[in-house]
Amino acid sequence: MSTPTQNQSERLLTPGEVATLFRVDPKTVTRWASAGRIGSIRTPGGHRRFRESEVRGMLADLTSEATVPHQH
Repeated sequence: MSTPTQNQSERLLTPGEVATLFRVDPKTVTRWASAGRIGSIRTPGGHRRFRESEVRGMLADLTSEATVPHQH
């Protein structure tokens, strides 16, 4: 169970920071958010921000899928 304090202390990443982690263009990250592939939060100014824990989880899932040896 999460408390408001934990949620407030979670770091929010910009599309550029997420793009760097995934090695893609920031516009790709925006498209992922629009398509619902990654959750985003809108700032009062209308900019997207991404929860670091969710981004790191996605990255870990993709990394583990890429490193699983293929069965022959």
